[in-house]
Amino acid sequence: MQPSDVKALLESRIDDCQFHIQGEGCNFQVVAVGDVFEGLLPVKRQQLIYSALSDEIASGALHAISIKTYTPSQWEQAPENAGV
Repeated sequence: MQPSDVKALLESRIDDCQFHIQGEGCNFQVVAVGDVFEGLLPVKRQQLIYSALSDEIASGALHAISIKTYTPSQWEQAPENAGV
């Protein structure tokens, strides 16, 4: 799987969210930014991403995923945003 594949999957399954994907093979880092995370606890935010990729995780196409989630206002202050 390529980062563009993971991005396309997430974009098709979670509305109004921007994704930045890095990685290769079956190991990826996902940074997700969207209003959808407003008011959600961190664990609920991660569960939203994991559930969107559950079929790929179950099949083994995705193995290791690290996830960071932000609301748009949080993203403005995030250090990861400096290089994106």
